[in-house]
Formats: sequence, C-alpha cells, structure tokens
Amino acid sequence: MSLVILRVLAVVALIFLLWNPASSRLLPAGDQPLVLLDASLSMTGQPWQAALDSARRFARGARSAVVWRFGRHVSALDTTPPADGASRLGPALEAAAGRAGEVIVLTDGNVDDVVGIPADLLRRPRVIVQPRALFFDAYVASVEGARHVTRGDTVRLRVSYGTMGKREGGRGAGTATLVVSVGGRPLATQAITLPDSGVLETSITLPASSVPSPGWQVLEVSLDGVDDAEPRDDTREFVIDVSLEPAAVILASPPDWEARFLARALSDVARVPVKMFVETEPGRWRDAGTLQPVQTADLTRAAAGARLVVATGDPGRARPFTAASRNALLLWPTNGQSGDWYVERPASSPLTAALSGVQWDSLPPATAVAISPRDSGSAGTIALTARLARRGAPRPIVTLEQRNGRRIALVTAGGLWRWAFRGGASEEAYRSVVAALADWLLGDRSAGIRERALPIALETPNGLPVVWRWTATDSARKVAVTLRSKDTTRVDTLRFDPGGRAELSLPPGIYRYALSGGTEQGVIAVETYSDEWLPRAPALTAQPGEATARLASVGLRDRWWLFVIALAALATEWALRRRQGLP
Repeated sequence: MSLVILRVLAVVALIFLLWNPASSRLLPAGDQPLVLLDASLSMTGQPWQAALDSARRFARGARSAVVWRFGRHVSALDTTPPADGASRLGPALEAAAGRAGEVIVLTDGNVDDVVGIPADLLRRPRVIVQPRALFFDAYVASVEGARHVTRGDTVRLRVSYGTMGKREGGRGAGTATLVVSVGGRPLATQAITLPDSGVLETSITLPASSVPSPGWQVLEVSLDGVDDAEPRDDTREFVIDVSLEPAAVILASPPDWEARFLARALSDVARVPVKMFVETEPGRWRDAGTLQPVQTADLTRAAAGARLVVATGDPGRARPFTAASRNALLLWPTNGQSGDWYVERPASSPLTAALSGVQWDSLPPATAVAISPRDSGSAGTIALTARLARRGAPRPIVTLEQRNGRRIALVTAGGLWRWAFRGGASEEAYRSVVAALADWLLGDRSAGIRERALPIALETPNGLPVVWRWTATDSARKVAVTLRSKDTTRVDTLRFDPGGRAELSLPPGIYRYALSGGTEQGVIAVETYSDEWLPRAPALTAQPGEATARLASVGLRDRWWLFVIALAALATEWALRRRQGLP
C-alpha cells in the first residue's frame, strides 16, 4: 500500500510540474519613490527650474525620494544646468523596472525614444510635464557638400532650412538671407523665402578661392534677418579642406556607378581632394562636378600633377593622359564576363592586414570580372580573387605591381559599388578595400589613411559627444588628444571600447586637434545648434501612472519544494522495492 501511495504522490507532483499553474502575490510598494528628471537642453530655463523644484520637494518628502537625471544616459542627481543634446527615457525606465516603488518622470514632453519604449514600461510611471512656452523659430536644419576641394573648384553647399511655430500676427511667407562666412568674414549670401512650416532646401555656390587660406576651414551658414525667439539654431557649421592641387584624379569612360561610389569613398577614407572627369561622348571629356568641357591639355596636366590617377570603365580611353604621369595608377575596368562572382578571403599580400576584419561571406557578388589588360604584367601580387558562382578556378580581381618605381593596382571586378549601396557592414568592407588600395598606392605620401583614429563626424550638435573611430589595423588603445580653441588649450584622453569607438564631450566651439605620438591632426566643430532647441510638439503627455503595489504571477515550477516532493517520493519507492526484492 505504501508503494502505491508513493507512486501516486510522485505522479501528481510531476503532473503539477508539467501543468505549471500560477498563483499571484502582492509586491510591496517600497519606501522610496524614484524621480526621473529630464536633463536635456530643451529643459533649459523655466522648465528646468520648475522640474528641479518639484524633484527637491519629492526628495524632502515623507518618503525621501531618490532622484536620477536622464538625457543621453542615466546618472545621479546634480543641480548643474541641463546639457544633453538628446532625451532618452527608455534606459531610465528599464533601470527603474527592478524597483517596486513609485516612479515619477519630470519632463517637458520632448522625449526622443517614446516610440521604442515597451508599453508596459511606459504605462507605469507618473508623468509630470513642465511644458515650454510656444514660440516661432526659424532654423538651419543641415548643410551638406564636398568635404575636400581645390583652390580652383566651386564649393556647392546644399542647405536645408525651415520654421516651426506660429508667427505673431498670423501666418504668411517671410524673407531671410543665408550667409556663408569664415571667422566672421562673409563669403556669399543668398535671399530665401521662409516656409509657413516645414523644411526647404537650396544650393549656395562660391569659389573655393574665396576661402581666406588653404587647409582645414570651418564655414558658418547662418540665417540673417529673421526675428525668432531662438537664435541658437540659426547657424550650422561645415568643415572643409581646401588644397592647392587635387591629390587624386579619376578618369571615367564611360561614367558609371562604380566611378561615382569610388570617388566618394576615396575622398572620405584618404581625406584628400578628388577630381573626376568623365567621357560623355567619344573624345569629349567633362568635369564631373560642373559638366563643363575639359581640354586634352588640362586632363594631361591634372593627371601629371596628381599623386594618384584612377582610370575606370575602359582604362584604355584614358591612356593618352596617364602615360606621361609617373605617379601611382589604379586601373579599374568594369566590363567583363558577367555572372555572380563571389570574392574570396585575401591571400598573403600588402593588403591582407587592412582587410582582416571584412566578413567576405556576407558580401554581395561582383557582377562581372574582366580579363587582365596589357597594362598589368605577370609579375604582380594577387591580393583578391573571386569565383564564378563559388565554383571553378579563382580569378584574380585585385593585383598589385611595382613597375619602374611606380605603383600600379589593377581591379578587374565590376559591381563592387553595390557593397557601398547596401550600407552597414558591406559599406565598411567597400571602404576598407578602397582605403587599403589608396594606402598602398600612395605609400608614405598618403594623407589621412594612415591615421590611427578619426572623428566620425567633423561637426557635432550641441550636447552630443564627438565620436572617434579607431582606424589602424592594430588593437585600439587609449590616446591623448590636444584640443586648441581660440586662446584655450585642453588635453583629454580617448578611451576606445571593444568596438573601436570613443566619445569626447566638448562645449560649443571650433577645435584644432592633434593626437599624441603621431601626425594626426585636423579640425572639429561643436555647434550651438541642437534639435532640442526646436519647438517640437511634446511626445509624452501627463499621466497618473499605475498603482505602485502590483501583483506578481509565480508558477509552481518556481517553488523548489515541489521538486523535492517528486524526487523524495520516487527515491523512497525505489528503496522500498529494493528492500522487498521487487523489480
């Protein structure tokens, strides 16, 4: 009889474990409420003072609340004015999820990540909104253009500008002037019509020769003649490099996507001015930027003066201009045997170290591979190969050669621009290949591509950190950086994370930086502009929040004693059976 009882007890326990019914219990409310104080720039002024006073009242209350600041990240309370250029509530609510007490959010409602916060987290806090006063604001949204130009080029800037809020006296179009200046010296002006609301775009052109001096300069694009309540977003900055001569010349015949993406990537990774000429009709070459006709003598002179000459499409069309040049040469024919050519991992070559981080299996295939032209001899070093549909013999697609003291690289794969078009890891792989080729071709004369670390963006909005990326082939390590701005000099340390990124927070200003132990130097600009200044509609509204005492569901599998009962019953039954000689 005892054996039957033990068997029934074990089976019942196992059934309950498989079924796993849940029971509920009441979680305690906790003694200390948690106050989350918005410390983004949009809280500056009266909203910050009102929110700070409310936080102090909660902290001095009967239950002595704990106060955290949130903006770009979550931190303990301090009473310094808000300085973050973003307002992210999600991380603060996730950190508060482990507390059972009441959560109170003090904000102006301009929260950036409301859409991405889970609904259960967003329902819980009590939200108190300190709204900003309504006002009319005109602003410069963005400035884009070529980063590297020569003294003979024309600088073309794409400027986006817009308005928010309602003007006093009703609606209607207003006029203003966009002014481009360097160090307070106006270079160009353009009259514009402000929209009722939203963003418009215009182009401003000016000769690069009007920039006072070559090298890195900061162009200021500002709105003039606008009577708005927020002047700190009326100016944007754009860092530009003005050189006397182009360091690289691209001759594209015919012009195609390969040449276009190559020009942009080469300018970015090598940080040198790139000039591109295209053959639009047989024997007729044009400047790719202006589409103005270019004479043969000008093409020959440009190729002879450049440190790197690139011939794409049909390289033979550019041979009359490249023959006299003794500098580095990159030949990139794009017509060949079509198909899906998958690039394989690099063999031992001067490019192997620079391409070690590329995930080759995740890249889209090249669309064609050309047969090596006569420009490439058989003594070259094969750096990359590709197989058609991953089968058959590998065919060289990147070959390196030194001929009479001149470095020549041959790329025979077409369609690699699709790597850059996809973005993400594929774009980084394309940039790595272009950077490795430029580094080898230019050798000791390269500018920028041997740098250990670079700022990802040369212009950073107010309240956001300047982000640096480790670009050297060795492991990232901390580097001291010296920053000079007007009459002040400061020294900081860049500490890179495992992903090769480092952040440095700086007040608004123009800084000339130099890294210790190397030749890296340049200019970065921290703007007074911030998205936080814009009079946006609040994304978060006031709410009472959920009750602080909550029910928690606990399954039977979370009860340890049920496992003990099942195991004890089975073990006791087995022991009794052994004692009685039963199977």
